[in-house]
Amino acid sequence: MIFSEYILNILRLFWNIIQNYCNYFGIYSEKFTFFLELKNKLCIFAKKLMTMIKRLIENKIFDALSKKKAAILMGARQTGKTTILHQLFDNKSDVLWLSGDDTDVQSILGNMTSSRWRTIIGQNNILIIDEAQYIENIGIKLKLITDYLPEKQLIATGSSSFDLANKINEPLTGRKREIMLFPLSFAEMTDHHGLIEERRLLSHRLIFGCYPEVVSNSGNEKEILKEMINSYLYKDIFKWERIRKPDKIVKLLQALAFQTGQLVSYNELGQICGLDSKTIEQYIILLEQSYIIFRLSSFNRNLRNELKNSRKIYFFDTGIRNALISNFNPVELRNDIGALWENFMVAERIKKLHNDDIWANSWFWRTQQQQEIDYLEDSDGKISAYEFKWNPEAKIKKPNSFFDAYPDSSFKVVHRDNYEDFLLI
Repeated sequence: MIFSEYILNILRLFWNIIQNYCNYFGIYSEKFTFFLELKNKLCIFAKKLMTMIKRLIENKIFDALSKKKAAILMGARQTGKTTILHQLFDNKSDVLWLSGDDTDVQSILGNMTSSRWRTIIGQNNILIIDEAQYIENIGIKLKLITDYLPEKQLIATGSSSFDLANKINEPLTGRKREIMLFPLSFAEMTDHHGLIEERRLLSHRLIFGCYPEVVSNSGNEKEILKEMINSYLYKDIFKWERIRKPDKIVKLLQALAFQTGQLVSYNELGQICGLDSKTIEQYIILLEQSYIIFRLSSFNRNLRNELKNSRKIYFFDTGIRNALISNFNPVELRNDIGALWENFMVAERIKKLHNDDIWANSWFWRTQQQQEIDYLEDSDGKISAYEFKWNPEAKIKKPNSFFDAYPDSSFKVVHRDNYEDFLLI
């Protein structure tokens, strides 16, 4: 039982004692009303605590600040960047919050010097700039703080790669730590709910994904996801790149959703969307910089017939993927469960690598004869190969040519009965 559940149970016991006391002595006056209001407020607080899932990046933020580096918190919209900072710093009185979304803030930070920064920050020791990508020349302005106000702790968030806005002329090399915040990971939800509960919810996660608001609002998943793909997801792309045909972005994402786990051809996508292949590639880069999708490239070293310039594209969140194609059918009724399982596993593994600071290159492997391995990791000279199968009884034929070429490689089939180790260990 988690801490907040203990609080809720204590409050219920406390409320029963108060009710019995008031009933015994016939108290139905203002005192009873006071206790009722107090109980309701405390219960609301306890229930909020129960929905707060501890994020694995919290220690990374404090570690960056302790080393006098700017903490640059990156991630897609609605992944909880602002929420986690409020949880960590709202109890501190020496924090200055600025929002790059605010036009007044954009104006005030128009022409900056170190002296002006010192005046704005004042006696505060911590400066948090939310949605910093909206501030012009943000890189140079952050550098002024790290160079001339080293005693100040700096945190900036961005819901798209800062490069998306083409606003950084001088990087913060050596002065920052970039920290990625993804939708909730399997490890984070297991820590909060317990392994047994998360295993029980596996099919639900495959369908609706792991965005914090989706996870914490059971029963409203479809409405939240539909609002996200209609409102939040493309905001930075449309604002900064001034895309004239936003419907093409949606059509591209839908095409990618239907091709999850398959080799992607920019020419083919261009024909589907009515765009040339160069524009398709530019749009895919923008979608990557907004943390909606990511690419895996093909692994090749030894074999002449290995694919060398191919790629697969996955979604960071399967709920977004399913919302784009309007398919929330349960896993038992889906004909894309193999692709969905592969996307979920690859995305969760990418989260784990980032959250645990594991240095590994991620690939897939395929030959011209269509021999294939879903996912490879190359770390410290060791290659680990994984095949993803939803059905534990599915028959697997290992591609001998791969293991002849890379004999020291390991191999594992990841299915719904054994996937925890792949995501937790």
